[in-house]
Amino acid sequence: MLSAQAARLSRRSLLLGAAALGACGPTAEPKPKAPQGPATVEAAVGGDWRNAVDRTRDRWRHPAESLAFWGLKPGQTVVEFWPGAGWYTDIIAPFLAATGGKLYAANLQADANDPAAAAVVEAFRRRINEKPSLYGQVEITAFGPTSGPVAPAGSADLVLFLRNLHNWMAAGVAEKAFRDAFAALKPGGALGVEEHRANPGGAPDILATDGYVQQAYVVKLAQEAGFTLAAASEINANPNDTKDHPFGVWTLPPVRRTSPRGQPENPQFDRAKYDAIGESDRMTLRFVKAA
Repeated sequence: MLSAQAARLSRRSLLLGAAALGACGPTAEPKPKAPQGPATVEAAVGGDWRNAVDRTRDRWRHPAESLAFWGLKPGQTVVEFWPGAGWYTDIIAPFLAATGGKLYAANLQADANDPAAAAVVEAFRRRINEKPSLYGQVEITAFGPTSGPVAPAGSADLVLFLRNLHNWMAAGVAEKAFRDAFAALKPGGALGVEEHRANPGGAPDILATDGYVQQAYVVKLAQEAGFTLAAASEINANPNDTKDHPFGVWTLPPVRRTSPRGQPENPQFDRAKYDAIGESDRMTLRFVKAA
């Protein structure tokens, strides 16, 4: 019969042996972490990080419907040209960060002679860097007259031109924008375009002096770069837009210009008519790069 001390040692040995076996045996698989950000585009559109002013424009820009039309999906690599203050970035970046995707922001090509452009880029960079857990690792590149690739060649699933084509036409870099987008896309990738739509007919204004662009001209530029038009949507149409405003498209919200560019605001200008129209009539197009 074991002594009391021997019994205690025996029980202790059994417990240590069981612990050792447990350490060497199979362990439970760790549970995958749930996404910390929005797992759907709709959740990103409804995100509480978006400011109130941006939210009021959803009725005109239809972000969830537009992004679905262009083909945005979880885990994609996306290039957003000229994100500006980040209206669409606030939706796209958190969604991609939460779903394992990546965003390239091809911002203004800034140099020492253009402090205004540099300030825009720096403000965007600060905004993104302040909330890395929300926006993820957004990579800021550049697009401009002499810029290089906006993303590694053949890496992107989706490229977005969001109300900027008229600016590139005025600057003489519209053709380069389409070429750079084509180079960045994978075969089978898509280019999404949202742009102020001019009335059809007549010779196109290749400088887009009033901010409006003929849809046929956009299709021509895209086709010359190698794209095929896959679909056109009326998601962002506004039949109330007469397109004959005194200060071009910028007379309408959200800019609401009351005097020619560069001149002081005119406090006597009656905005009511133009505010009632709302934001501009816009084309919404999806092009593809052949697989």
